Amino acid sequence: METSRPIPKEEGIDNSLSVLREGYLYVTNRAIGFQSDIFETRLLGERAICMRGEEAAKLFYDGEKFQRHGAAPKRVLKTLFGENGVQTLDGEEHRHRKAMFMSIMNRDGLLAMREITRKQWMLAVERFEKLEQIVIYDEAKELLCRAACEWAGIPISGEEVKEKTEWLGAMIESAAAIGIKHRRGRMARSKAEQWLEGLVLDVREGRMHPANGTALSVFSKHRDLAGNRLDPKVAAVEILNILRPIVAVAVYVCFTALAVIQQPEEREKLMTSEEGKLQRFVQEVRRFYPFFPFVPARAIRDFTWKGYEFNKGVLTILDLYGTNHHPKLWDQPELFNPDRFKDWNGSPFSFIPQGGGDHDAGHRCAGEWITLEIMKESADVLANWIRYEVPLQDLSFRFHDMPSLPHSRIIIRNVKRLNS
Repeated sequence: METSRPIPKEEGIDNSLSVLREGYLYVTNRAIGFQSDIFETRLLGERAICMRGEEAAKLFYDGEKFQRHGAAPKRVLKTLFGENGVQTLDGEEHRHRKAMFMSIMNRDGLLAMREITRKQWMLAVERFEKLEQIVIYDEAKELLCRAACEWAGIPISGEEVKEKTEWLGAMIESAAAIGIKHRRGRMARSKAEQWLEGLVLDVREGRMHPANGTALSVFSKHRDLAGNRLDPKVAAVEILNILRPIVAVAVYVCFTALAVIQQPEEREKLMTSEEGKLQRFVQEVRRFYPFFPFVPARAIRDFTWKGYEFNKGVLTILDLYGTNHHPKLWDQPELFNPDRFKDWNGSPFSFIPQGGGDHDAGHRCAGEWITLEIMKESADVLANWIRYEVPLQDLSFRFHDMPSLPHSRIIIRNVKRLNS
């Protein structure tokens, strides 16, 4: 029988405010203090176990020990994930719904997204040349809203783009917000769901015919395990779970621009546009910079792991950012070094910027490959397609902002195409 041992425990009636103050570093700070990759605390009025590292990720993504249902705070469902979406499901129901997502993440779909992203960058660069200066983050959100809608088979007019971009951006930026910003995110989600629910009904009633294989077509026609079509509102939530994450890649595009600016030696390596070098560069951007801080789950049953006791229903938090910076997993993790991915073994539990485990059956982000294609194209544009000036600005970012972004959102000016 495995010997039981106590989990290190943080003092305090509730430490939720510490999460808001420290953000991405909350778990890591305590892991260092306790000299332990697991500790207990209290969050949102209940006991919670926080973990980081590869072994912790393997445990967390064990579907026989943890479930997602009932784990995410309601405020996150109301803004970021949506209610009754794939992130809240478990077991066979989750696998069946996840298969719907993975069916559009095929090679042809990825190539199509890369081509659409390239086209949208070309159009954007033509416009950038006419402007005195641009803000990379804002432009990337709009560019990716256009790309996401085109890829998903959703018609969107030029007049609608700014409105839809604002909705999707508000959902992304309000996940950890309180007050007015949180309410803005909830309102944006409500409007976006109504818009997409109407499109789903148009498809089902024959008023719209999106291309086969697109998200709008596949999700509108999808049937659940009982053979029933998804409720139109749930179908809208799942289409948003395609559009919103694609627009959220604007955060990574912003950090890609920051890396291109601040890492001139690494930028030089990209000048051949070699696919392998682009891949390594964007993987290091995903590892190095903050994106999503942590993910929640609940224990399905009582069990013991490495001597630590988990009780049924206990809230458990996996630290994504901390695992991607764990000194036992990454050599000099605070250095930006794309070459670390040259011989990387591809572990699905040590590198988890968008979740860990298996793409098909698990809760790892279905859109991870699309993220890579968008980022590679964006890195190529920022390193090789254009030249520009970078005015004096505040390029720093704070770890308690979620999502974290450079304060200036990356301003560039006097953009000129190269080899035009």
